[in-house]
Formats: sequence, structure tokens, C-alpha cells
Amino acid sequence: MNSHLKLSNQQVIDGLLAQFQNTPGGLLPLLHAVQDTLGFIPPESVDHIADGFNRSRAEVHGVITYYHHFRMSPPGRHLIQVCRGEACQACGSEALLAEMEGALGCKSHDTSADGNYTLEAAYCLGLCSVSPAVQVDDRLIGRANVDRVREVLNHMEGKQ
Repeated sequence: MNSHLKLSNQQVIDGLLAQFQNTPGGLLPLLHAVQDTLGFIPPESVDHIADGFNRSRAEVHGVITYYHHFRMSPPGRHLIQVCRGEACQACGSEALLAEMEGALGCKSHDTSADGNYTLEAAYCLGLCSVSPAVQVDDRLIGRANVDRVREVLNHMEGKQ
């Protein structure tokens, strides 16, 4: 990452800190806002966020790592989330997640070597009636399987 991007990230975080640091319970909304804006929470920002909330670095890092939703590295070009809620588990999402790991060449909460795909578990995508569910970027897929996910990715990348 070049210094211009770090400066840009710092400016984003400063603006968001100003918005949330005086809000009771503002740490979680801030972390969501940082990730929504930047796609991840830069590790080098943890000290600055901790200072802004008068918390220790360990406290802020603990919050970030406790929640599966937060990531501390940039995601791949496409974010693929496999639902692990109860309904989806009952319909095979654990096996689907394992198949997706093999198909993408990366484990859950990791990014493929080519940087194209980040695979994550999700805990309810709201498609319980058409389980198992997967979300690719902003597109939801019910009755998902590896072939349907590949089809969506190919369509998104203009390969169909």
C-alpha cells in the first residue's frame, strides 16, 4: 500500500471518528462504517481508533477479531459469503462451504491467491426458505451450489 492510500485511509478514519467517538457505544458503529467505506479495517488504524475512544489497542483489536464480520485486510474483487445459519446448515451449507474452499483455492475468511475472491461464512442471509444461501457481492443466491455460484461469478465478470 502506498503512502497516498494510507493518508486517504487516515482521512476517512479521522472523519468517521469525529462522527462516532462521542456516541455512547460508538465503537461498533465506527468499525462498521470504516469497513463499509474502505472494505476492511486497516491494522495500522487500530491504535488511532483506540486513542479516539480512550481504549487500549488490545480492547479495539479484541472487538475486531471477535466478530467474524470484520476483516483487517482488503477483500478480493468478489466477496462470497456462505450462510451457516441453522436452516442453511440443515440443507448442506457446511458441505457447500467446503466445496467453495476447494473451488476457489482458499479457506473461509481468506482470499484466493489471485486476489479475485474472498470467502466468508455468514450467519443468516435471510433466505431460509431456499437454503442453502450464498451472497456474491450484493447478489443473493438461493438453493446454492458451486455451479450456481460459478454461473453468477461468470455473469458478473462478463464471461457469459
